Amino acid sequence: MATPSNGWQALFWIMIKKYQVLAIIPARGGSKRVPGKNIKELGGKPMIAYSIEHAQDSKYVDRTVISTDDLATAGVAKQFGAEVPFMRPAELAGDTVTDLPVFQHALSWLKENENYVPDIVVQLRPTSPLRKVADVDHAIELLADHPEADSVRTVLAAEPSPYKMYKIGEPGHLEPVVRVVGEQEGYNLPQQKLPKAYRHIGTADVIWTKTLTEKGQMSGEKILPLIVEKAYTGVNTPEDWELYEFLVGKKR
Repeated sequence: MATPSNGWQALFWIMIKKYQVLAIIPARGGSKRVPGKNIKELGGKPMIAYSIEHAQDSKYVDRTVISTDDLATAGVAKQFGAEVPFMRPAELAGDTVTDLPVFQHALSWLKENENYVPDIVVQLRPTSPLRKVADVDHAIELLADHPEADSVRTVLAAEPSPYKMYKIGEPGHLEPVVRVVGEQEGYNLPQQKLPKAYRHIGTADVIWTKTLTEKGQMSGEKILPLIVEKAYTGVNTPEDWELYEFLVGKKR
């Protein structure tokens, strides 16, 4: 955990220090499109190491815990300073398992075995090695400053706009996925006249623990946006891996 460097950051740091902030990095071992991608070397170190370092460089994160079912991933994570206090059950490591039960399992284990209950949970996906630590901290600050909210999600302006997208209806005709209120053919409007739309990029999502445990939701209904100007979608395919190797090399 880094220390604040100026006045307003110091004020946020004092405010947020009353909370316990836990970073959870979900890193199952069963990737099929890029086998072993979480611990595969990217730019000279395992990909998961980037997310561990982002948590360590945050001004607010107190603990960094890995949720994995894979012993090799657990070993690498420990080498880079993350905690692996438990192994994720196999039934929570399948391709179709959503984030919610994975995070509920982690929080339940920590409460039952360590009597540890954080106030804020930060989700750092290992597939985003180029996230900015400043975005992590800003998301934490935004949630701490709005206790009435359920979570903060990092989003990016959507291109192309969903108001220009179609689905195939009955009997095989195109229908707009989202309609513009008051417009018969909203999909024909110029981009500048369409409502602003944003897509979730998931570089850093921050959630009150009670949203996960009491409401039983991953993000809740009151979601605050942290709008970023530029971000990459993450490493999910071999083509993504090639792109990130180039980007990491360029950054270095």
